[in-house]
Amino acid sequence: MSEGYFPALVAPGVELSDEQAQRAARQLSLPGFDSVSQRRLAAARVLVIGAGGLGSACIPYLVGAGVGTIGIADDDVVELSNLHRQITHTTANIGVAKTASLAEAAKALDPNVQIIEHNLRLDSSNALSIFANYDLVIDGSDNFPTRYLSNDAAQLSGIPLIWGSILQHHGQVSVAWHEHGPGYRDLFPVPPAPGTVPDCAVGGVLPGLCGTIGSLLATEALKLITGIGKPLVGKVLIYDALAASTRTLEYSRDPQAAEVTGLIDYVLFCSGALPEAEGIDAAALAEALAGAEAPVLLDVRNDDERAEQHLAGSLHLPLPELEAAIESGATLEQIPARVTVYCARGPRSQRAAALLAGRGVDANYLEGGIPALAALAPNLLAEPSKAEGA
Repeated sequence: MSEGYFPALVAPGVELSDEQAQRAARQLSLPGFDSVSQRRLAAARVLVIGAGGLGSACIPYLVGAGVGTIGIADDDVVELSNLHRQITHTTANIGVAKTASLAEAAKALDPNVQIIEHNLRLDSSNALSIFANYDLVIDGSDNFPTRYLSNDAAQLSGIPLIWGSILQHHGQVSVAWHEHGPGYRDLFPVPPAPGTVPDCAVGGVLPGLCGTIGSLLATEALKLITGIGKPLVGKVLIYDALAASTRTLEYSRDPQAAEVTGLIDYVLFCSGALPEAEGIDAAALAEALAGAEAPVLLDVRNDDERAEQHLAGSLHLPLPELEAAIESGATLEQIPARVTVYCARGPRSQRAAALLAGRGVDANYLEGGIPALAALAPNLLAEPSKAEGA
């Protein structure tokens, strides 16, 4: 297989009807596109998250292209202030659920398309069960909790995620498909601090930007479904409407990224509502470990990282497992009332310490991670043959 190309995501469905073939006539004449490609589209099941600016621009192109089943997930209603950019909605539908408004528009374009309305807010309790019914997901949401949730749920479901974002005059599009490349978390390991990125209500958005990015989302979906072209896996396309320019940024998997093993509380993750964790530098920790009341150490790295190197006598609980346990309300019997958390560099241990502090644990974290302490006091490392606390 040539670099950048991927196998068609969806198996072809039944033979096209005369109406389907006529609707797709201009598509079927494209080089590299044939009736088998069109049958793949007809058999495809695509979930679109968000029925606003991006969803209302993306969905008509999916319908027009012949995608057979489209799910729409949103819990909002149409408002007058939406209509300057969400042009598939109409004035007559103000006050109507956006899922119903888009379903109506989709059916008007092609009465044969199957539209599934998910008139709800996507969250950790329902995402996996909803994703299980689709071949791929398009995330056109307007908030960071949903973007991180969509990435993690798609990865756990083993399906590709196409995501887009817009603000003011700029837009971004990429494909996160963990089986073949990096994901959203590799590009944005942690959400921005609350209040640092304005939403569309505050920052505004150029109307045509929704159409540009929305149509790109639909195009990436068609490429994945049929196996034509090179999807934006490992690349993010950045569009500047005022400069009429695009550029493509390549990115790869973060080797230090925590493994996604379950869904968490994404509102809490993105809100900055966690207690601020206190750090301890390597010198202070080395001194404390040499004292009579040495602190208990907790390693929140992945299993493979710990196997390579860890601190002698430390406990081990990977961050995703800790997050899942805390979100589910499980007891943390293995965690003492006072603990010092460490990871490879610091961010994971800082988050873990904050999570534990929220559960009443007296927790701090090692600044600079295990390399900082290993450089200062290598005698504190476990011998390679040992697996203490594993």
